[in-house]
Amino acid sequence: MAVPRPAHNGPVNDRTPAPLSPLLSEEGQALLAALRDYDPARELALATRLRRDHPAELVSSALAQARLRQRAVVKFGERDAYRMYFTPDGVEQATRTSVAAHRAARFRDIGSTAGGRAGGRPARITDLCCGIGGDAIELARAGFAVTAVDRSPAACEIAAHNVRTLAPDAPPPTVVCADVMTYDLTAAPTPDALFIDPARRGGRGRIFDPEAYSPPLSWAIGAVREVGAGGIKIAPGIPHELVPDDFEAEWISDGGDVKEAVLWHDATASDGPGRVTPGARRATLLPAGVTLTGRGLPDPRVRKVGRYLYEPDGAVIRAHLVAEAADELDGGLIDETIAYITADEARPTPYATAYEITDELPFSLKRLKALLRERGVGILTVKKRGSPVEPEELRRKMKLKGRNSATVFLTRVAGAPTMLLGRPAGRA
Repeated sequence: MAVPRPAHNGPVNDRTPAPLSPLLSEEGQALLAALRDYDPARELALATRLRRDHPAELVSSALAQARLRQRAVVKFGERDAYRMYFTPDGVEQATRTSVAAHRAARFRDIGSTAGGRAGGRPARITDLCCGIGGDAIELARAGFAVTAVDRSPAACEIAAHNVRTLAPDAPPPTVVCADVMTYDLTAAPTPDALFIDPARRGGRGRIFDPEAYSPPLSWAIGAVREVGAGGIKIAPGIPHELVPDDFEAEWISDGGDVKEAVLWHDATASDGPGRVTPGARRATLLPAGVTLTGRGLPDPRVRKVGRYLYEPDGAVIRAHLVAEAADELDGGLIDETIAYITADEARPTPYATAYEITDELPFSLKRLKALLRERGVGILTVKKRGSPVEPEELRRKMKLKGRNSATVFLTRVAGAPTMLLGRPAGRA
């Protein structure tokens, strides 16, 4: 498979921990169990006490893993996080379980993997830049045979352990410590599809240029094309013009927060639910699992503010599918540059949050303060689009008092700075 192999484009940056062996010992396991609910604020005193009875290096490793497991709970849940091992960067960059499980389920709809391989063996997916194995776990749980590749020896050791522990009924993973850009994709066991999660952080923080990813996006696209099928995890802010015509782009949110985008490719793509559609844009909202797919609609009309205001989910906005959401609501925009939909009727939709608007005011902090005081509003939710005012600054200036609550939108209506006051739809 003649995938171009550019030079390595960055150092390993995993703040490598000690090998797992000491932690897997009976003494190490007992230490980790004792540290499950420890208070990091008291770590110095705790470490001093533990070193009286245990080797200093083991205590340091156990404390490090205890901290990482506490951080990982939000992504993996308590049941899995406290059975896993991590590197600091691995916790930060790993995909949360709900998103990884959704992605693994989508791999079942890719033509080259849907039916498994000859002899009844599960289809094989090669996970490039596997990190601590978060995605490999869910791929294995979904029934795929997994090859996991990473250039960090620590990450590879941890990924192998994590997959075997959390997916015990799946085929044992093949874990390879190698630079993904020099890894031979034709070597056995050959993949039916690729999953690539390029590093999007460097020494100075987030990387916004896709060609500065490690590996670069163009290389990842070429690798997936060569194999014939796969997905590439990317930052949700990627410009739409960078999505190749033979790839589908999916933006994913979880609990209302946009988590990532994925570029999907399937050389054997065919019509059907869940299938990869070249050139398509979709927004998937978890945990409901609902998906909105682009239909090429023109921009919604701008209209006056109606009784209801709808705030589209971030994935809908990132996927440029506000027009599709507005069409379902028979609504329009309050401003041609603002992603708020307005309508006269309340309609249920999973793609936006509805608010009932009670007041529309020209922007005036003095007038807003007087109105809130008159209505006894002590709890104020501030949302903004197209306004430079910071929510915390606004709340401080309002000097709120009272038992009532309200939501204020700082925005523009037909180009004019405006305040919309209301409450979540259905709430008295």
